[in-house]
Amino acid sequence: MVGKLNAPIYRLTRGRVGGKLGRAPILLLTTTGRKSGKQRTAPVLYLADGANFVVINTNAGNEKTPAWSLNLRTNPEAAVEVGGRRVEVRSRLAKGEERAVLWRRHMQQYSGWEFYESKLDREVGVFVLERR
Repeated sequence: MVGKLNAPIYRLTRGRVGGKLGRAPILLLTTTGRKSGKQRTAPVLYLADGANFVVINTNAGNEKTPAWSLNLRTNPEAAVEVGGRRVEVRSRLAKGEERAVLWRRHMQQYSGWEFYESKLDREVGVFVLERR
Protein backbone atom coordinates (compact mmCIF):
# COMPACT_ATOMS: atom_id res chain seq x y z
CA MET A 1 0.00 0.00 0.00
CA VAL A 2 1.35 3.38 -0.93
CA GLY A 3 0.66 6.99 0.01
CA LYS A 4 -2.88 8.27 0.20
CA LEU A 5 -4.43 4.82 -0.33
CA ASN A 6 -3.25 3.48 3.04
CA ALA A 7 -6.00 4.92 5.25
CA PRO A 8 -8.97 4.32 2.89
CA ILE A 9 -7.97 0.70 2.23
CA TYR A 10 -7.32 0.09 5.93
CA ARG A 11 -10.75 1.56 6.80
CA LEU A 12 -12.57 -0.30 4.01
CA THR A 13 -11.12 -3.65 5.10
CA ARG A 14 -11.13 -2.83 8.85
CA GLY A 15 -7.38 -3.38 8.90
CA ARG A 16 -7.40 -6.78 7.21
CA VAL A 17 -5.39 -5.15 4.40
CA GLY A 18 -2.64 -2.84 5.61
CA GLY A 19 -3.11 -3.77 9.25
CA LYS A 20 0.29 -5.45 9.75
CA LEU A 21 3.91 -5.19 8.74
CA GLY A 22 5.31 -8.62 9.47
CA ARG A 23 4.25 -9.30 13.07
CA ALA A 24 3.85 -5.61 13.90
CA PRO A 25 0.29 -4.27 13.91
CA ILE A 26 -0.61 -0.95 12.30
CA LEU A 27 -3.12 1.62 13.49
CA LEU A 28 -4.41 4.78 11.88
CA LEU A 29 -3.41 7.83 13.92
CA THR A 30 -5.43 11.02 13.40
CA THR A 31 -3.85 14.20 14.72
CA THR A 32 -4.64 17.89 14.33
CA GLY A 33 -2.21 19.69 12.04
CA ARG A 34 -0.11 22.11 14.09
CA LYS A 35 -0.15 24.71 11.29
CA SER A 36 -3.32 23.95 9.33
CA GLY A 37 -5.60 22.87 12.17
CA LYS A 38 -6.90 20.13 9.84
CA GLN A 39 -7.26 16.48 10.76
CA ARG A 40 -4.37 14.38 9.42
CA THR A 41 -4.31 10.57 9.38
CA ALA A 42 -1.21 8.40 9.14
CA PRO A 43 -0.73 4.63 9.34
CA VAL A 44 1.73 3.89 12.16
CA LEU A 45 3.17 0.68 13.63
CA TYR A 46 2.17 0.31 17.25
CA LEU A 47 2.73 -1.72 20.36
CA ALA A 48 -0.21 -2.60 22.60
CA ASP A 49 0.57 -1.78 26.24
CA GLY A 50 -2.44 -2.72 28.30
CA ALA A 51 -5.19 -0.30 27.25
CA ASN A 52 -2.62 2.07 25.71
CA PHE A 53 -0.98 2.21 22.29
CA VAL A 54 2.73 3.00 21.90
CA VAL A 55 4.10 4.55 18.69
CA ILE A 56 7.66 5.50 17.72
CA ASN A 57 8.65 8.37 15.44
CA THR A 58 11.59 6.88 13.53
CA ASN A 59 10.04 7.81 10.17
CA ALA A 60 11.69 4.66 8.72
CA GLY A 61 15.13 6.13 9.43
CA ASN A 62 14.43 9.44 7.69
CA GLU A 63 16.03 12.35 9.55
CA LYS A 64 12.89 14.42 9.04
CA THR A 65 10.61 14.03 12.05
CA PRO A 66 7.20 12.70 10.98
CA ALA A 67 4.45 15.33 10.96
CA TRP A 68 2.18 13.25 13.19
CA SER A 69 4.68 13.41 16.06
CA LEU A 70 5.16 17.17 15.66
CA ASN A 71 1.38 17.49 15.71
CA LEU A 72 1.16 15.44 18.93
CA ARG A 73 3.75 17.67 20.60
CA THR A 74 1.58 20.71 19.80
CA ASN A 75 -1.78 19.08 20.50
CA PRO A 76 -1.69 15.76 22.38
CA GLU A 77 -5.39 15.02 21.73
CA ALA A 78 -5.78 12.50 18.91
CA ALA A 79 -7.66 9.41 17.77
CA VAL A 80 -6.58 5.95 16.71
CA GLU A 81 -8.34 3.37 14.60
CA VAL A 82 -7.53 -0.27 15.17
CA GLY A 83 -9.42 -2.56 12.87
CA GLY A 84 -12.89 -1.03 12.74
CA ARG A 85 -12.71 0.55 16.21
CA ARG A 86 -11.97 4.26 16.82
CA VAL A 87 -10.59 5.38 20.19
CA GLU A 88 -9.94 8.92 21.43
CA VAL A 89 -6.48 9.22 23.00
CA ARG A 90 -4.15 11.70 24.66
CA SER A 91 -0.43 11.35 23.96
CA ARG A 92 2.62 11.80 26.12
CA LEU A 93 6.31 11.11 25.59
CA ALA A 94 7.70 8.18 27.54
CA LYS A 95 10.82 9.04 29.54
CA GLY A 96 13.55 7.22 31.43
CA GLU A 97 12.99 3.60 32.37
CA GLU A 98 9.47 3.54 30.90
CA ARG A 99 10.88 4.62 27.51
CA ALA A 100 13.65 1.99 27.70
CA VAL A 101 11.18 -0.80 28.48
CA LEU A 102 8.73 0.22 25.74
CA TRP A 103 11.58 0.61 23.22
CA ARG A 104 12.84 -2.93 23.98
CA ARG A 105 9.33 -4.37 23.66
CA HIS A 106 8.83 -2.56 20.34
CA MET A 107 12.14 -3.99 19.03
CA GLN A 108 11.05 -7.51 19.98
CA GLN A 109 7.93 -6.99 17.89
CA TYR A 110 9.63 -5.29 14.90
CA SER A 111 13.40 -5.57 14.44
CA GLY A 112 13.54 -2.68 11.94
CA TRP A 113 13.46 -0.07 14.73
CA GLU A 114 17.10 -0.61 15.62
CA PHE A 115 18.23 -0.12 12.01
CA TYR A 116 16.11 3.02 11.66
CA GLU A 117 17.49 4.45 14.89
CA SER A 118 21.07 3.81 13.75
CA LYS A 119 20.50 6.13 10.78
CA LEU A 120 19.27 9.06 12.89
CA ASP A 121 21.04 11.94 14.63
CA ARG A 122 17.86 12.92 16.48
CA GLU A 123 16.41 11.21 19.53
CA VAL A 124 13.59 8.84 18.68
CA GLY A 125 10.36 9.75 20.46
CA VAL A 126 8.35 6.99 22.11
CA PHE A 127 4.75 8.19 22.44
CA VAL A 128 2.22 6.59 24.77
CA LEU A 129 -1.34 7.08 23.53
CA GLU A 130 -3.65 6.79 26.52
CA ARG A 131 -7.39 6.29 26.12
CA ARG A 132 -9.49 9.30 27.10
